[in-house]
Amino acid sequence: RFCLPLVLASLPTMATGEEIPPALQDSWGDFWLFRFFVNAAGYASIVVPGFLLIQYFKRRNYLETGRGICFPVIKSCVFGSEVKSVHQEDGSLPPRAEPTESSTARQVFKLLFCAAGLQASYLTWGVLQERVMTRTYGATETDPGEKFKDSQFLVFMNRILAFTVAGLYCALTKQPRHGAPMYKYSFASLSNILSSWCQYEALKYISFPTQVLAKASKVIPVMMMGKLVSRKSYEYWEYLTAALISVGVSMFLLSSAPNRHVSTVTTFSGIVLLAGYIIFDSFTSNWQDALFTYKMSPVQMMFGVNVFSCLFTVGSLLEQGALLESLRFMARHSEFTAHAVLLSVCSACGQLFIFYTINQFGAAVFTIIMTLRQAFAILLSCLIYGHTVTVVGGLGVAVVFMALFLRVYARSRMKKRSKKLPPGETPVQKV
Repeated sequence: RFCLPLVLASLPTMATGEEIPPALQDSWGDFWLFRFFVNAAGYASIVVPGFLLIQYFKRRNYLETGRGICFPVIKSCVFGSEVKSVHQEDGSLPPRAEPTESSTARQVFKLLFCAAGLQASYLTWGVLQERVMTRTYGATETDPGEKFKDSQFLVFMNRILAFTVAGLYCALTKQPRHGAPMYKYSFASLSNILSSWCQYEALKYISFPTQVLAKASKVIPVMMMGKLVSRKSYEYWEYLTAALISVGVSMFLLSSAPNRHVSTVTTFSGIVLLAGYIIFDSFTSNWQDALFTYKMSPVQMMFGVNVFSCLFTVGSLLEQGALLESLRFMARHSEFTAHAVLLSVCSACGQLFIFYTINQFGAAVFTIIMTLRQAFAILLSCLIYGHTVTVVGGLGVAVVFMALFLRVYARSRMKKRSKKLPPGETPVQKV
């Protein structure tokens, strides 16, 4: 009966392959792998009964036999209206509105507004994310303070505010008639929760610049997941830029010296968590692309995903008793409360800026702005938290962002060329 606690207690040291700092050795229950399985068990307690109910209603042919006041709710959640849009070519976003009578100065002002909003939202979000997960609260000359450890509570805070903002936006503005079965949002929601959890948890083991660079390189697994989930095909230049990104990331990671401070050492646990983040996030984007075949707006997608995200996270937190503990931590440390609330505000506002920017200027301009944001985030983190980057690491960062800008340039050229070609012809052979 003593074997399981002993094995779990030794897992952190075995997983990282190096000595774990005392802050991460409070108990085996704080180890990320244990918490991951506990969280997954909480989600399963909601997913499994939901799956059984969906199968039950489908087997009963509930659309023909169902009656009562619950019929509209069950129909919306399980069946939907099954109306799909056949006119959306990219399957991810509605066609953006082209400006008709807007002056150049007005368009420049809009572009500056979008760029400033995205940069302010996500740079602040990144700085706060590192502060919350890597620094202590309540430290004095006699008391070392304590760290906040429950990443799932931060995910819940972000999702509840995003759910509120999206709900108000949908209520106050005209939206397309919704046709997707609500349960289909749960797949993207679950992967989105797990990717966010891995992202927060990884900061306990790796530096923020490493995480940002890994996130910039996620085009590689996104392409792989697109092949598996959506059966997509890609052009040769996309594989070339993906290879350049992998080379740049390798240069940055291999340039890290092993004798650095523990907060900047890339451990095995950090790499596994980053891989989990990238895999889950790649699935989320591809599943959302598939859902956009239904006629819906991005804000409706945001609302649907966050409904299930709130349900999963609050259910898991209540089952673990972690919700009350996190609220007590907020009561003890008002600074943490301000950081958590601002973190959620930045996340929700950032999503709205994303939708507005893509609607006004297209995906290419949005990608350039967000690529610059990633570079600024690395610089800001190094300045505020004292991370150091070697010459080889700096060259690796330059290679990554050069490849990202090359992708944007090549994609815009391909779109212009494809508009000039007759229907049915493709400018470049896809593989």
